[in-house]
Parts: sequence; structure tokens; C-alpha cells
Amino acid sequence: MRRSDLVQHKEKEKGPGTRTSQIVFGERQHLLRVLDSLEGTELPIARMQQERRTLEELIHARTRELNQINTAWDEKIGLVLSADAKPEMLEKLVKQAPEEDFYLLRLISEHPRSNAKTLNKLAKHPYGAIRENVARHPNADAATLAWLSRDRSQPLWYLVAFNPNTPTPLQRRLRDRLKRLGESQPSK
Repeated sequence: MRRSDLVQHKEKEKGPGTRTSQIVFGERQHLLRVLDSLEGTELPIARMQQERRTLEELIHARTRELNQINTAWDEKIGLVLSADAKPEMLEKLVKQAPEEDFYLLRLISEHPRSNAKTLNKLAKHPYGAIRENVARHPNADAATLAWLSRDRSQPLWYLVAFNPNTPTPLQRRLRDRLKRLGESQPSK
């Protein structure tokens, strides 16, 4: 889990009942690890079967929930993780994905083949980890980086300051800001 996953931004929250793919996928992965652990233990056969059945039902429920968020979810994740992923395909997946598919969109935001157009669209996503990935991505263009440097919901300007695609005047201004921050901090 990333630090930004723990930080809550009240203005961006969807509400108490929203479960994103990031959350549901994490639960499913945990349940799979519990199932693996269970299968390595010695329990009475009836108890083992009951617990396995219960865990498998929970795992299938999470898979159904992922497919409700975005149809054919596992297949789309496989496409993004494939070494053959093309920039056009990643762009199409971003256009088709619902905003709640945090996990898929986060993977695309850190994918080395994501193009500037795709990253520009992802820069506006409410999930902070996605915007962080865009701010540090080597394919992000100058306009996207300038826009992210003005994001008030989190300090993306710091990441933008060190992205090689950031225009030199903006980079200089952001690094000066960082330097002033460092000078204003009391030394220990």
C-alpha cells in the first residue's frame, strides 16, 4: 500500500459506501493467501472442506465485484501487465474504464508505454497515487506537468520539479520553492 492510499482528501471522497477496484482486489489477494495458508495446515477433513468452500465463495464474490466495476476486469489487468501492451490500447482502456477502477488506472499511470495523451487524462483523476505516477512519469508532457504543479490537494509540485520533461523555468521555480522550504525548516 502506498502512503497516498492512507491519506484521505475529504473533497475527493466518493462517500462511505464506495469500494474501488484497489480495495476489492486487495481483499481478494488476501483471501487467496489465506486459502493457500489453509491448504498447508492439518485440519479435520470436514472443517478443511467447509473453510475452503467459504474462502472460495468470498474470492468469487470479490471477482464478481471487480467485474461489476469494470467488465472482464482480470483480462484487462492482464493486457496492461503484458509485455506487448501498446500505447493505443492503454489509451483505449483509460477511456473505457470507470473512475472507480483505481487499480487498473494506477497500473496504466505507471506503465512505461503510456503516452502523453493518456497521462494527461489520468492527471485529472481523483486518486492521488495516479496523479503522483503521472507527475513522475517520463512520458508526461510539459502542459500536464505544469497543470499538476498547481494541484492544491497534494504536493505534486515536488515530483514535477524533478521530472525531466518539466519546462526549465517551471523546474527552476519549483526547485527554488523547495530550497526556500528547506531553509525555513529549523535544523536539528
